[in-house]
Amino acid sequence: MEYLFSYGTLQDLQVQQYIFGRLLKGKADAALGFKKMENVVYGRYPLVVSTKNLGDKVAGMAYEVNDSDLKKADIYETIAYKREKFPLESGDEAWIYIENSN
Repeated sequence: MEYLFSYGTLQDLQVQQYIFGRLLKGKADAALGFKKMENVVYGRYPLVVSTKNLGDKVAGMAYEVNDSDLKKADIYETIAYKREKFPLESGDEAWIYIENSN
């Protein structure tokens, strides 16, 4: 099982229904080594920035997803973000959308 960590719009139930065709099963968790910045992407959406300091963390939700879900999320998130795997406070690992600086 894969996890997708959301700190923004993917927590919205209407957004989940639109993108995935269903509501995702998830649990509250936190991404370690990140700080959240609001209204960064397109002047409207949040972004997490890696600080490499495990004392920094961003609260959010870790959702159970499959490969098809991840592909749909990639399209939704656009090229403004890239997806990478990071540790969560729970000890699980999750895919997290971070700044795509390429």
